[in-house]
Amino acid sequence: MAQYVELYDTTLRDGTQAENFNLSVEDKVRITLALDELGMDFIEGGWPGSNPVSVDYFERMQSIKLQHAKLTAFGSTRNFKNSPAKDPNLLALLHAKTPAVTIFGKSWDIHVHDALHIELEDNLQIIEDTLAFLRPSVDFLFYDAEHFFDGFKNNEEYALKTLESAVRGGAQTIILCDTNGGTLPQEIPPIIAKVRTYLAARNSTVDLGIHAHNDSETAVANSLIAISLAKVKQVQGTMNGFGERCGNANLTSIIPALVFKMGVECEVRKNIDRLYTTSRLVNELANLPHYRYQPYVGESAFAHKGGVHVSAVNQNPLTYEHIAPDKVGNIRRILISDQSGRANILHKAKQWNLPLSMDDPILAAIISELKELENQGYQYEGAEASFELLMRRAMGLTRNYFKFESFMVMNHKYLMDKPPLTEATIRLFVGGSEVHTAAMGDGPVNALDCAIRKALTRFYPSLEEMELTDYKVRVLSGEHGTEARVRVLVESRDRHNTWGTVGVSVNIIEASWQALVDSINYKLMQEDRKSAAK
Repeated sequence: MAQYVELYDTTLRDGTQAENFNLSVEDKVRITLALDELGMDFIEGGWPGSNPVSVDYFERMQSIKLQHAKLTAFGSTRNFKNSPAKDPNLLALLHAKTPAVTIFGKSWDIHVHDALHIELEDNLQIIEDTLAFLRPSVDFLFYDAEHFFDGFKNNEEYALKTLESAVRGGAQTIILCDTNGGTLPQEIPPIIAKVRTYLAARNSTVDLGIHAHNDSETAVANSLIAISLAKVKQVQGTMNGFGERCGNANLTSIIPALVFKMGVECEVRKNIDRLYTTSRLVNELANLPHYRYQPYVGESAFAHKGGVHVSAVNQNPLTYEHIAPDKVGNIRRILISDQSGRANILHKAKQWNLPLSMDDPILAAIISELKELENQGYQYEGAEASFELLMRRAMGLTRNYFKFESFMVMNHKYLMDKPPLTEATIRLFVGGSEVHTAAMGDGPVNALDCAIRKALTRFYPSLEEMELTDYKVRVLSGEHGTEARVRVLVESRDRHNTWGTVGVSVNIIEASWQALVDSINYKLMQEDRKSAAK
């Protein structure tokens, strides 16, 4: 029978301890529901009473029914000065009315003396009576042995005694925590083996779990080795690895490894194709960028750039992919760059329904133009809309929606304590009609964007739904100082799609104009496709 592992998500508590990671109550509820749909077994919602957001969240969740996951409240052992029945922290945990509660306590003798300022025996007592007080009121009671691996290496006998106290208190699962993240994978199995021997000698059959931090870049490895070699029952982590300092064990890497590589059973197996979208939802609600190089769920996880790679992947994806991207809800991407060969271009032509074959002389012309433009500083990996337009122009498949004659951008700093006024003026033709107009903006690029769309919207109303969502500038060479060539990447979107375009020039406004014009042309081309499809 396959090993079953409980997946315990602590994004809403440990994850929010990451720098710049903040969630509202509504955000936390949405993430909870998404994690439940994914199939997470336990979702740690936070520390009740620690802040108003946590209080409101647990009150909201009392009226929301989860389909599979068990909501978990998190807290510490009682204050030594309080009895369990009068400890505000423990009472807040009960008030949260969650089916599961996780208590953390000290395993490292240094923390007992220097953080709690109590005697070692006193710490053993507060672990036991805290858990014993809570046990009758919850369905699932977990004990996080904080700093266990450091505590074990410093004072093995005492660290093991703390676990014995947790067992006497009624903990159903003891989670061994590498809180400082300094333990290496080869240390994990022998330490857990000693834990099992110690508890077995005391007739305890309590389950074990692992909670790893990533300060040594080993949190995922430590978690997987604890499951595969030490056979722990529960693994804790966060979506995308968010957490204090360097983060926690990344569940978006752990889960696919368990399902596809280790044959471990877990509820998420049924819904693992939701992993990519759940990962992105967490980033979006936290207002943080997606890490494109993240395994399994990153945009580059299944991206292929070199011509040899692309040719092989087109024949058999297994040549350069360890799993199929759609298994986790991701997609395969073929990148366009100066390393691109014929296979890359033909793949894109097929993707965009362009009539291009291997023996078409246009193919060589496209490759030549691509390499020349990238030599000038153009980059199409993040600007595929610009590259599609390039291909269509080379094949004579583009429509001239408008013709630019000139533009001018003016910044007027009229008072030193006020922001400058920025105005863009443009002159263009649509068919036989000349348009000469101007617009104000928050900076030169925004003013130019507003002026272009002001001129074109009367002819192409669909441009009203388009917006610029991201703007990046990179200096390509510092050898000429302020005369250096710059590359501008623009990301735009409408109600249905997001696309990227690029411009390059020694003048940042000129480069921005190129990217903006490509973006508008791409939008209008998409509208033509929709009309043709009808």
